[in-house]
Amino acid sequence: MASSVWVGERVRLRGREPEDWEAFHAFDEDSEAVRNGWRLEPPRSVARAKKETTEDAEKEWDLDEFSLVIVTKQDDAPVGSINTHTVDRLHGTFSYGIAVGTPHHRKGYASEAIVLVLRYMFYERRFQKAEAWVYSSNEASLALHRRLGFVEEGRRRRSRYANGRYDDEVLFGMTVEEYTERYA
Repeated sequence: MASSVWVGERVRLRGREPEDWEAFHAFDEDSEAVRNGWRLEPPRSVARAKKETTEDAEKEWDLDEFSLVIVTKQDDAPVGSINTHTVDRLHGTFSYGIAVGTPHHRKGYASEAIVLVLRYMFYERRFQKAEAWVYSSNEASLALHRRLGFVEEGRRRRSRYANGRYDDEVLFGMTVEEYTERYA
C-alpha cells in the first residue's frame, strides 16, 4: 500500500478546491478565532468567497511557499489550512501559519498538520529552521507550539492591535535537529 507524506493519523493535507469556499466562509464567522489567526475583516459575500477560493485553487504554488487545506482522514471534511511563507532559501529558514475552524479545535488536527509540513520542509526541501509568530493573547496556540517542542526565541512588544488591546507577537523556532530528535 502506497503512503503519502501528506497524510497523518487524523488528517490529510491537500490543495484547495473551489467547493472549499463554504467551510472557510463558515470559519470566518467566529471573530475571536479570526483575530487569533490574523486580523478581523468585514464580512465577505458568498460570491466573493467563492471567487477567492476558486482563484486560490487555480493559483500556481512554489515548492516552498504554498497553502494547503487540512481535511479529516475520516470524511475528507475541511477543518482548516496551513501555509508556508517568508521563505529564505539562502539561510534555510521559513515561517508558517495555521488556522483551524473553531468546531475542530482540540482534536489534534493542528499539531499533526504542523508536523507533516515540517517533515516536508526539513526532509524534502532541505530547510534547517521553522519559525512561527503567535499573538500573546492566543493561549491555545502558545501552548500548542510549546507542546510541539518549539523554542520561544523572542517577542515583539505591542506589535498588534485587535479587540481594543495591544498584543505582543511571540516568535517560536524549531531547527531540523530539534525536529529529528522529537519526531524522526
